Amino acid sequence: MRLFFLLIFVTLTNHACASVDKNQAELTVVPNIEVNRYMGKWYEVARLPNRFQNMCESNVSATYAQKTNGRLSVTNLCKKSDGSITSVEGEARQASNSAQNSKLQVRFAPAWLSWLPVWGDYWIIDLAPDYSYAVIGEPSREYLWLLSRTPKMDAALYEKILVEVKAKGFDSSKVVKTLQTE
Repeated sequence: MRLFFLLIFVTLTNHACASVDKNQAELTVVPNIEVNRYMGKWYEVARLPNRFQNMCESNVSATYAQKTNGRLSVTNLCKKSDGSITSVEGEARQASNSAQNSKLQVRFAPAWLSWLPVWGDYWIIDLAPDYSYAVIGEPSREYLWLLSRTPKMDAALYEKILVEVKAKGFDSSKVVKTLQTE
């Protein structure tokens, strides 16, 4: 479990130091979100592969809740190949350089490292009007998540989202679907 936390910490540290391709158009986000409507459980429908989720075989989810300090708690869960469930607790905050509350930063550092100012970008780049799905990305386009309020997403909607993220500069050919057995 400590290795899981360390991998997330190292990945976010590397990500925070990564540069953005200057030839790429600026990544746009949804104008603003209604925070109360965004809270709750989201199922991961698909993602760009990343190191810190390599052990996740299926049933990936994220649950958001408001904290009294104005930030959000984030609880990510997934089922590993051996059938065990792993989880990680994090925190999200509005990016300090943005007036848009759809530009968030997240941190999954263990409590004993919480003094480090290492935050990863978590930008809401698409959101259904009814909050039934959300697409999360970041400026380098290395990370991408398609989230839904339900474990399954309509195939036509999924394909439409892939076309849209490709137009935003993400490599949609590398997106992998997440197995949801719930």
